Amino acid sequence: MNAHTTCPGCREEVYLDELVKGRCPLCGSDIGDFDEQENELDEFFDRSDLPWLVFHYFLFKRFLEMGASPLQVMQLANEYGDRVIHEIGQKPDTRFMLEVPRTRIDQIKPKRCAGCGKFYISGGKKVVTGDLSTPGFRFLFFCPEC
Repeated sequence: MNAHTTCPGCREEVYLDELVKGRCPLCGSDIGDFDEQENELDEFFDRSDLPWLVFHYFLFKRFLEMGASPLQVMQLANEYGDRVIHEIGQKPDTRFMLEVPRTRIDQIKPKRCAGCGKFYISGGKKVVTGDLSTPGFRFLFFCPEC
């Protein structure tokens, strides 16, 4: 059984005995150069960054599914990361409030404004609010005046 590898240039399976001066016979890519670049990429991502990347992914995914603006979600994630760094030793403030689009039912049902308490039917905005450290969240509505 011959040893083989995948060429990083053309992504084809290449047997080591088929290499021409250490290069892929199909595309001419140097197999050794790509191994060094992969190591540089591994050094770029520290293992301690992996939990933050996973956290940001799921946070981003969850709020995008609700319809929040990607920019608002990224700002929330960055603010949370900055708060954690600056408030070492203290419990960071993990509360959030993001504007989300109203559903068709939200557009026709009467709503109570979370700001002034008045009932209204059309206009206004819908926000999702909660705390990242606890499960669940609430939807609030604000009238056009607030």
